[in-house]
This record gives sequence, structure tokens and C-alpha cells, in this order.
Amino acid sequence: MNRRDFIANTCAACLGATAVSTLLSSCSGTRYASGTMGKDGITLSADEFKLNKKGRGGHRPFIIVRNESLKYPIYVYRFGETEYSAVWMQCTHQGAELQASGDQLQCTAHGSEFSNKGKVTNGPADKDLRSFPVTVNNNELFIDLRKV
Repeated sequence: MNRRDFIANTCAACLGATAVSTLLSSCSGTRYASGTMGKDGITLSADEFKLNKKGRGGHRPFIIVRNESLKYPIYVYRFGETEYSAVWMQCTHQGAELQASGDQLQCTAHGSEFSNKGKVTNGPADKDLRSFPVTVNNNELFIDLRKV
């Protein structure tokens, strides 16, 4: 292969990889759910995590719960069929709303980062996020907000 062919093939491969990456990321965009607010917490269907509502195609790793009764959203991460974590999306450094990026949360104000369980992984924040117990019963998730 000569130099010109090598460069042309390499450029084509890079463009193809970029196109595939863009398509895949658009298929698995962030899912927002409101759930049903009750006296002690929020209830939502585990089906919110499904990529395809017909049961095919796997699951999203996380969803964001936004409800008009909440000052900040809640990041709910799915570890398995019955294991979830729920954390308040408010930075413990200076109170900015966090952004979800896969299995971590990031503060755009000062750069703090948190794990999918709300543990500080990068400062300046030095306190973990507020977390809430999640129980699963009959395909329904209950996020206990009595700690808010």
C-alpha cells in the first residue's frame, strides 16, 4: 500500500468511526422520567430503563428523575434487575446542579466528580452526594425521599 492509499483509508476509517459513535450515542440518550410523587417518595416503573419498550434491546444504565416537587433531579443508576442507586444531583461543594455522564456525575461549576453511587471521585467537593434507598417490588422502583 502506498502512502496516499494509507492516508485515504485511515481518513475513511476515522470518519466511519465518528459516524458510528454519533449514531450509537443518539440511540442511548439520557432518559428523563417524572415518576409519581407520594407522601414518602417517588415511584416509577423499572421499564423506564428499557431501551426498547417492547422488551428488546437492553437497558439504559441510568435515568434522571425530574419532578416539579423536587428542587434538584435524582440520578438513578441500574446495576442489575433488582439493584439501583439514587442520588441527589446537587454538588456538595457549592450547590450547583450536576450533569450525568454515563456512570459518573460532574459539576460544571468547579469540576467535582462523583461515582454512580454518589461518592466523591474528584474535588473540590469533599462530601459524598445525598443518596436515597431504592426498593424494587413488582417492576416498580420506590425512591424513599424521607431524608430530603
